[in-house]
Amino acid sequence: MRSVLKWIGIVLGSLIGLVLIAGVVLYVMGNSRLNRTYDFPPSNLEIPTDEESVAYGKHRVEILCAGCHGNDLGGMKDWFNGGPLGTIDAANLTSGAGGIGDEYTAEDYVRAIRHGIDREGKPIFMVAVVSTAYLSDEDLAAIIAYVQSVPPVDNEVEGENFTPLAKIMFAAGVLDKLPVETVSHAVNVSAPERGASVEYGSYLVDINDCRICHGQAMNGAPFPDPTITKISPNLTPGGELGFWTEEQFVTVMTTGKTPSGRELDPSFMPWNYYRNFHDYELQAIWMYLQSLPKLAQYTE
Repeated sequence: MRSVLKWIGIVLGSLIGLVLIAGVVLYVMGNSRLNRTYDFPPSNLEIPTDEESVAYGKHRVEILCAGCHGNDLGGMKDWFNGGPLGTIDAANLTSGAGGIGDEYTAEDYVRAIRHGIDREGKPIFMVAVVSTAYLSDEDLAAIIAYVQSVPPVDNEVEGENFTPLAKIMFAAGVLDKLPVETVSHAVNVSAPERGASVEYGSYLVDINDCRICHGQAMNGAPFPDPTITKISPNLTPGGELGFWTEEQFVTVMTTGKTPSGRELDPSFMPWNYYRNFHDYELQAIWMYLQSLPKLAQYTE
């Protein structure tokens, strides 16, 4: 009997040892992945200084950036709190205490926004990069021009603090790829002419996180935040939007209330930022969504 128990103990001990070794190996692999350095050719954008361009950059920032970095771009603490996975603070983009404004050059902003890396070339967990990589040179330059013009805000933020568990899960492929691992890394990007058109609507959908939440086909998808179990709604004509008018769509985007009276939760659907779209931009988005094939709602 003692011999049997001894062998059981040896087997269990060996299994525990193997699990610990595997965990250490995965941790090292995940940590290496998060600390890998990348280098991409410079975009050499010309940053405008005229009032019209800066105002346009402000418009894009109010829709695309303020939701994570704050209306004053001073950053947000605990922008993501994944419990056992760790936390992420949204960066303070200003030149105030705790901000990156005094350090970042225009090309540094390009690296972050278009490629998903910091000044040292290491990955940043900025989910929006999957969308902002599509920003045209003109739009990106205008955004940088505005960001460089904002008043300083003193706000000390801590960046990314991933736990060993998160690093192990990265290495094991349980968590999604890092933004730097998914985008095209185009050096220069163009966009359709601004206006109410299907083409420009597609561009706006690409750059404003719509596909991150609603899926590449826009018929719904799991939320990118692994702590949220909701499935986003279908925005093709095969979903609820197939019964809306353009006027109703604009009302939803500017008030957060659907034709049925349902109120959208801005923590899931940031209509409170999207209401800053110009009329022609909302019309373009509507035209694009209506041009999509009728697809069934995505389900797991």
